[in-house]
Amino acid sequence: MTTEKNLVRSVTVDIAAPAEFVWSVLIDLARYPQWNPYTVKVESSLQLGEPVNLFLPNPGRPGERLHVIEYLADFEPHRLLAWEMYANADNPDAARREQHIERTGAGSCRYHTTDQFLGATADQVMANHGPWVQQGFDAVALALKVRAEMLYASVA
Repeated sequence: MTTEKNLVRSVTVDIAAPAEFVWSVLIDLARYPQWNPYTVKVESSLQLGEPVNLFLPNPGRPGERLHVIEYLADFEPHRLLAWEMYANADNPDAARREQHIERTGAGSCRYHTTDQFLGATADQVMANHGPWVQQGFDAVALALKVRAEMLYASVA
């Protein structure tokens, strides 16, 4: 994990597909169950400020899913997709997840994702969930690479 306090950062993967193509895979939420091992289902309008319903495998109860509601915070095509969880009376946890795509050439790009735990419970969330999130984010980065390269090869 990174040394930045309460920040989880996935491995960085180089993807042999254009940033625009990888972006199209990343925002095709309906197909997440086909390739994404960590965020196995996502429901969202992808409109800024609107809810993002995330469904994750429950590490404590195999076969069950956790449902987390976050809000779309940034939507910069071909570059950045981010959502945030805000602390409230029912849940003091807060976080910001960012998925980054960096163009490295006409037919290639680089991807990584981060989660910054925020607020009063950030240290505790990092201690309790940081390794699980790290493992999940690494799996997403690797799976996105495989998915995007496979799809791109079939249309290129």
